Amino acid sequence: MSFDGRPGAEERGSSGVDIYTEPDGDPDTLANLGPLGPMAGIWEGVRGTDQHPVAEGAGRDAFTERYELQPIDRQTNGPQLLYGLRYHTHIVKPGEVETFHDQVGYWLWEPATEEVTFTLGIPRGQVLLANGPAAPDATEFELHATLGTEVFGILSNPFLQANFRTINYRIHVTVNDDGTWSYEEEGMLDIPGRDELFSHHDGNTLTRIAPPTPNPLAVAAAGSDHSLGIGDLRQEGRTRT
Repeated sequence: MSFDGRPGAEERGSSGVDIYTEPDGDPDTLANLGPLGPMAGIWEGVRGTDQHPVAEGAGRDAFTERYELQPIDRQTNGPQLLYGLRYHTHIVKPGEVETFHDQVGYWLWEPATEEVTFTLGIPRGQVLLANGPAAPDATEFELHATLGTEVFGILSNPFLQANFRTINYRIHVTVNDDGTWSYEEEGMLDIPGRDELFSHHDGNTLTRIAPPTPNPLAVAAAGSDHSLGIGDLRQEGRTRT
């Protein structure tokens, strides 16, 4: 019996299925990110748009964003192998200092299943896990999370759950020909007193301002920057800004 990287009910209890042995993988995360590869680095976006609920209906704001995505060492769950980027995005309204939105998490690529998983954590008391298919060379993909499921779901604190309950979430990513990448995300909110779900919508296009820092295992395996082409990567980052 083969193992596809995502143990189902039969794999969890079947005899003869090895759910413990970890694969060796590749130490160089940047070379194994599939569709996430073009997103590695530090980015800025100055034309973000946000639609959010207010008492009168919908409020709209512009925002600027700094989005950092750095490669992490390969990750394993038994035979499941993941390569990923740790991210932090910090958002403010134009000309302001106070944080408008702050978010951390991981973008993960699983080569065996050709799937991307996205984790989201925000300091207003909400987390989620979204997932979707993507070919290794995909320049567009979309991920989804749904309230009430035990996998790829959404969790909120009691206030948000009672008053701004997120029923489902999606994020659509497009890697553009000019080296930028864009996202468009939507959370459908169930708000008391409103007959229809509210579309909380955000989007931005990001331009790279600095290259990624290679993951620790890649640096150790390389022995020197030049053996992994890291010097070239840094030069490319300077050229494209």
